[in-house]
Amino acid sequence: MKAIAAAVIMTAGLAWSGAAQAEVYPSHPLAMIVPFPAGGPTDTLARIITERMRVTLGQPVVIENVTGAGATIGVGRAVNAAPDGYTVVLGNWTSHVGPGAIYKLPYDVLTDLAPISMISAAPLMIVGKTAIPADDGKELIAWLKANPNKASAATVGVGSAAHVCMIYFRDKTGTAFQMVPYRGGAPAIQDMVAGQIDLMCAEASQTLPHLRGGKIKGFAVMSKSRWPAAPDVATMDEVGVPGMYISFWNALWAPKGTPKEIIAKLNGAVIEALADPAVRQRLTDVGHVIATREEQTPEALAAFHRAEIEKWFPIIKAANIKPE
Repeated sequence: MKAIAAAVIMTAGLAWSGAAQAEVYPSHPLAMIVPFPAGGPTDTLARIITERMRVTLGQPVVIENVTGAGATIGVGRAVNAAPDGYTVVLGNWTSHVGPGAIYKLPYDVLTDLAPISMISAAPLMIVGKTAIPADDGKELIAWLKANPNKASAATVGVGSAAHVCMIYFRDKTGTAFQMVPYRGGAPAIQDMVAGQIDLMCAEASQTLPHLRGGKIKGFAVMSKSRWPAAPDVATMDEVGVPGMYISFWNALWAPKGTPKEIIAKLNGAVIEALADPAVRQRLTDVGHVIATREEQTPEALAAFHRAEIEKWFPIIKAANIKPE
């Protein structure tokens, strides 16, 4: 009888141990969906962050670049993923604001995704190829007015921050130029460096190595103050076109229904990553302004995201931007 009792106890103990192990999260690699091409600024940010998140989570975080339809395919995949904490999506203004005002989406970014944390932000910047005969924003506007519809401007995605930015710039400056759509920021910048495209409103961090290398020109930043990484580039206010502020922020979400304790663990991994001096230096070096600790909570991201949609939806719809 003692042997039987011991066997029962051992079996129960093994069952409890197995159940406890099954509850450990994460027990296998995670997927981070990046709804933009590899090599672009969002992809670069993802690679910096995931390296450090792996240390906290004890599992690799594998990046999946899922592009198309204004970033909605990648976001849609995250929305439809199992809410078990093994799929997250890294997004920004272009993926989580603009498309909702343009496309008839099968999801709602505010209610079908669970916020994890704000990560960073960078202003958008008007940049151009070196052959443009202008050295600052005022000279650029004068040149464009003197040469209507002769310049070309790259846009990345219908209704993206880059697209909306160029429309604003055109309308507020009274200029005219040809819009050329691109699938990603990296190929657009490459064409600009090669002299095949004239202008672009790009995420500032994406432009930094090319600005520093003298391969492109910076004309104006879309923020209230100058960008610390390129302090010589004036704001649009200083150029004489006030009020053009577009922040290219980046944040992390999980599918709706992901357990709160898992959201908390993912949030903790982001917080630890953004507190790491090496990560902070790498992000600063590429021009990111890291979110404050107060901005890194799920609640703060939810409130900020809602405010951005309430601000931009009416503006985008008034611009009558249509899907491709």
